[in-house]
Amino acid sequence: MNLYALCEATALSAAIRESLWLFPVIEAVHLVGLAILGGSLFVVDLRLMGAGLTRHSIAEVKRGARGWFLGALALMASTGALLGVSEAIKLYDRPAFFLKMITLTLGLLLAFTVRRALIARNPRGGPFAFSVGALSVLLWLTTPLAGRWVGFS
Repeated sequence: MNLYALCEATALSAAIRESLWLFPVIEAVHLVGLAILGGSLFVVDLRLMGAGLTRHSIAEVKRGARGWFLGALALMASTGALLGVSEAIKLYDRPAFFLKMITLTLGLLLAFTVRRALIARNPRGGPFAFSVGALSVLLWLTTPLAGRWVGFS
């Protein structure tokens, strides 16, 4: 039995699948987390690209958004794991799911390494900041779009 089948064979997975309301409630909370995560990311990325909140340094904007980002990330990770175990076998052969996981991983790596280092070294931005912000927006827009695609593939 592979890992996906093992996940789907758990009592938790069965409870989520068999409940009339549990999956939709978890998914709704996941989407609220997505909205908060997106807002906290895009406000910083737009500032990196020179748009919005220009009276504040990028470091100030990032500091203000950090708690929202981390909280939303924790919320999305926990609800995403619950959604994933409830339909693990379905996800196994979906290219959209793997695209989502790849862009999610790249987005997190960018946020916690390149973007963090860039802001620490140059809190007011610069030419490279625009590129980092644009790449971040691209990754973070692709992640939920791929997640939505999972439902249609």
